[in-house]
Amino acid sequence: MWIADHWKDYEVIDTSGGEKLERWGDYILIRPDPQVIWDTPKKAKGWKHCNGHYHRSNRGGGEWEFFDLPQTWQIHYRDLTFHLQPFQFKHTGLFPEQAVNWDWFGDKIRQAGRPVKVLNLFAYTGGATLAAAAAGACVTHVDASKGMVTWAKDNAAASGLSHRPIRWLVDDCVKFVEREIRRGNHYDGIIMDPPSYGRGPKGEIWKIEEKIHPLIQLCTKILSEDPLFFLVNSYTTGLQPAVLSYLINTEVTRKFGGHVEAQEIGLPVSYNGLVLPCGASGRWEK
Repeated sequence: MWIADHWKDYEVIDTSGGEKLERWGDYILIRPDPQVIWDTPKKAKGWKHCNGHYHRSNRGGGEWEFFDLPQTWQIHYRDLTFHLQPFQFKHTGLFPEQAVNWDWFGDKIRQAGRPVKVLNLFAYTGGATLAAAAAGACVTHVDASKGMVTWAKDNAAASGLSHRPIRWLVDDCVKFVEREIRRGNHYDGIIMDPPSYGRGPKGEIWKIEEKIHPLIQLCTKILSEDPLFFLVNSYTTGLQPAVLSYLINTEVTRKFGGHVEAQEIGLPVSYNGLVLPCGASGRWEK
């Protein structure tokens, strides 16, 4: 398992009864987590005195309950700054476990010794975009949500990266890649963090089990002649590390050589020393 264990402003304090107790900077949140199927005594400090608690409904969805929590605040990872805001289905605008991937491709970009162009698909609030830009890459950031792209721009400004070469695009990711093929544009690194299910800006339906393999196929057509890396993230139960490995090997390794490694990614739990699983990633590199 790849573990995101270099955070200072974030930690999973404890897990129990379908929930995780987290520290986001100065604030403590309780959020549901489907991986937490164990029910252990909630003795860690914070369970009874949190700043926000997302209560899941038996009918689906849920709602936040707040206790002295600001509408927005910031946390930092290395030199990056992220704006946080509790919104929608339990989310805060950041997936901290992805820091383990930011470190991986950030090192590859810094060590490349050449200009690197990176495409970030389903780019959300820009964690991977900022990490790649801070490492020196020219980044194209694509997400179907205008609000998420605006949020990502704000994160870039807060991180002192507004002057870096980042293209911010509100677009359907598949259609964008198809247009890039026709335009003859190429990238040295591609990152994708697709949702299990979603809709594009014009109502296009995305189901990861149906769409991920064709998208990887398309993306091989916009990789440069000497690509640096290819990263696919998944939070979908059916897309385990072995499946990601097979998909990337079938399309990317067959065409460019190199090798693939796929693992679960996770976050350390400070109270009991466990590691909380948080999805899976498949990484290709030369």
